[in-house]
Amino acid sequence: MAVKTVQVAVGMVLDGDAVLIAKRADHQHQGGLWEFPGGKVETGETVPQALARELAEEVGLTVDPNTMIALTCLDFDYGDKRVLLDTWICPEFTGQAQGLEGQPVRWVAVNELDQYDFPEANRSLIAQLQSYLATSV
Repeated sequence: MAVKTVQVAVGMVLDGDAVLIAKRADHQHQGGLWEFPGGKVETGETVPQALARELAEEVGLTVDPNTMIALTCLDFDYGDKRVLLDTWICPEFTGQAQGLEGQPVRWVAVNELDQYDFPEANRSLIAQLQSYLATSV
């Protein structure tokens, strides 16, 4: 039986050399691991629109879709779930990040992300973010 692919808008919200991460609830797929905030793309939304909505709902940040920078789109199969991680860098935002769904959030230096446990698919995203930042200075 084919596993349905879930399209996820992923935001790498930057504040200087730090990026915002959030911890997944234990009951969620890949629960207890850290992630970059975001969520499912709903019918009729562009990925930047979905990401702006998710960031407002999950972490209380306002992000203009026009300022987002496309980083990568990663198709990853966990076996029990397949995800298409449409990942965007968000260099500008307003508001104070907070876990509006009760999840811990924190700003972490990009070069310290390897000290946190992320879902397997995110390893590639982290490497691409680090590469992007190294070349955009």
